[in-house]
Amino acid sequence: MEKVNIKVSGMDCATCALSITKYLQKEGLQNVKVNFVSGDVSYEKTGEINVEKIEKGIESLGYHVAGEDHHDHAGHNHADHASNASPILPFLKNHWHRFIFCMVFTLPLFVAHIIHIHALMNEYVQLALTIPVFIVGMDFFGRSALRSTLKGIPNMNVLVTLGAVSAFGYSIYGMAIGKAHEFMFFESTATIITLVFLGNFLEERTIEKTQESLKQLAVSKKIMANMIAYDAEHNEHIFPIESKDLKVGDLLLIKSGEYVPMDCKILSGEVDVNEAIITGESVPIHKVMKDGLIGGSIVESGNVKAMVTAAGEDTVLANIIKMVQDAQTEKPPMQQLADKISGIFVPTILGIAILTVLGNYFVAHVTFAESLLRAIAVLVIACPCAMGLATPAAIAVGLGRAAKHGILFKNAKSLEVFKDIKQVVFDKTGTLTTGKFQVAGFKFEVGSEEEFKRMVYSMEKYSNHPIAKAIASEWKIKDDIRWAKIEEVKGFGMKAIDKEGNGYAASSYKGVEQLTKEDQHNIYITKNGALIGWVDVADEIREEAKQIITMLHTKNIKTVLLSGDKKEKCDAVAKQLNIDEVYAEQTPEQKIEQVGAFTAQMPTAMVGDGINDAPALAKATVGISLSDASQIAVQSAQVILMHHGLKNLPMALGLGKHTYITIKENLFWAFAYNIVAVPVAAFGLLGTYGPTYGALIMGLSDVVLAVNSIKLKWKKVL
Repeated sequence: MEKVNIKVSGMDCATCALSITKYLQKEGLQNVKVNFVSGDVSYEKTGEINVEKIEKGIESLGYHVAGEDHHDHAGHNHADHASNASPILPFLKNHWHRFIFCMVFTLPLFVAHIIHIHALMNEYVQLALTIPVFIVGMDFFGRSALRSTLKGIPNMNVLVTLGAVSAFGYSIYGMAIGKAHEFMFFESTATIITLVFLGNFLEERTIEKTQESLKQLAVSKKIMANMIAYDAEHNEHIFPIESKDLKVGDLLLIKSGEYVPMDCKILSGEVDVNEAIITGESVPIHKVMKDGLIGGSIVESGNVKAMVTAAGEDTVLANIIKMVQDAQTEKPPMQQLADKISGIFVPTILGIAILTVLGNYFVAHVTFAESLLRAIAVLVIACPCAMGLATPAAIAVGLGRAAKHGILFKNAKSLEVFKDIKQVVFDKTGTLTTGKFQVAGFKFEVGSEEEFKRMVYSMEKYSNHPIAKAIASEWKIKDDIRWAKIEEVKGFGMKAIDKEGNGYAASSYKGVEQLTKEDQHNIYITKNGALIGWVDVADEIREEAKQIITMLHTKNIKTVLLSGDKKEKCDAVAKQLNIDEVYAEQTPEQKIEQVGAFTAQMPTAMVGDGINDAPALAKATVGISLSDASQIAVQSAQVILMHHGLKNLPMALGLGKHTYITIKENLFWAFAYNIVAVPVAAFGLLGTYGPTYGALIMGLSDVVLAVNSIKLKWKKVL
């Protein structure tokens, strides 16, 4: 299966997203995800399915698949909502243009009804003023309503269209029978269309605000790079090139004050780099030869020569943006009820509108004109958008704020489940401790010191474990042993066989417990089953660890230390940090069992790094990994904390909790609004101007939800 990501504009509400989802599923596509807030659409297809045909099908529904030239790095569409541009009225390119155009004709109609200007009350003048507004309204709402109805998924524009057509048709009927002044609904027709355009414009703008953090993360810039090239005589030449044209392996000169154009590795020189765009931390980081530079970060001082290691969609920044966008398309459990209701909303409101006419006219004995006005008010005040917007708007802001602070959520569900976390399990090495080890001591029984170090380095260089990396870095040599076979065994260490058939191992105490009673060392070295030495390393506790554990305790969250390290070392760390429970000397299999047991008891988050933690991270309610952890641990976790260890854990927990609170508030408002507004309109409590008030209130209802979601950008969550 091949995954396809596209950008679709023109979606107004959850029913729009539902119509695209059903169409794609009908075409045989799998894992379809549609987010009407961001316009992101993704699906998986087999090789024989034609992408162009799929895109044409989406456009036949009344939406627009944006071309590549309409995108910046965040995938944001700059086509000025080109999907909404009319083929009949191309000068009206967006909702603001339509609102201004319609307002010119609607204002005289509205004023005439307020202060009764005789000339403007003439039915032909009213008709002349209404026709341009009606044409614009039907060109947009009518086309969209017809297309969605023909596809079997009527959207909210069906309600607006029926309201406007009913009012306009009733007025035309009055003119035809010579009783125009008794049937004068032209003002209602124009006002409904004009105010809904205003509401759509305000909704668009406020929804765009929910995407602001993501756009700031990937602000589109033509970054110029200084490319290094050599001629036939090996003379160095430096010339400017756009960052988008760079390829892996290109050599660059990056100077003080410049953006790092793509992910690079430093070949020479030293720099202080501001990586706030990725981590949210503005304190510069000192980088030296062989260190990586992240594309989009800023060199604050120093100059380096560097080689491009990733370009385009493969860069760290591009992957972060992609991860956030993918998470936005996920639907958490809370949204499922709203989606089900949105799916039957339009037919339900149509039924209520019909009952409103019949009930008011036959039961309440209200005039037919007044009954029709109330039904029109029902049609235009009802808002399926609010229910569809409640969750994605809050998630967009929550994910955007998280990304801005160096917290990446792989899916929206993990945002929601944070509200229930009652227990946090920590790995020790590289999580509660810095993972930056130094060799504190060693002993060898045979051979020379040089030979012992060569043997240890030659094995540990193949390991991803932080202790192994530290030893390999400190004891690095050029003349390492070329093994016939070498492998890393989870929970044990390294095993190797040289070309003469001798077996070597660098393991924890469990690998040598039959050979010695000394269990206080970190790495034990054996040759052909005989113990020939050991290595000790020193690690330090992260400076923020104590504060993080204390914060969790103030929130009544239980803390657990789960480690494969020695019990004495784990107990010492737990005592220093005041951790509630300790499980030491755990194999990867035992870690999985323990985390499974913890999760069965109560919702549990696990924070870890390293290859041994990956299965346990996947087993937890929420797996949290540090970004400098091993790649497999990052892939197994649902939440990634960028670069600064545990520092952002409270923010991650707080954002998860408050995003859920915001979703609950939004859904409450969305349901309460429709439960209250529809009966108010049906019983005529909006008065003579029911359709006008209804259109205005409907437009503002979405804005209220979006604004409530935007508050999450600044809300205190810790």
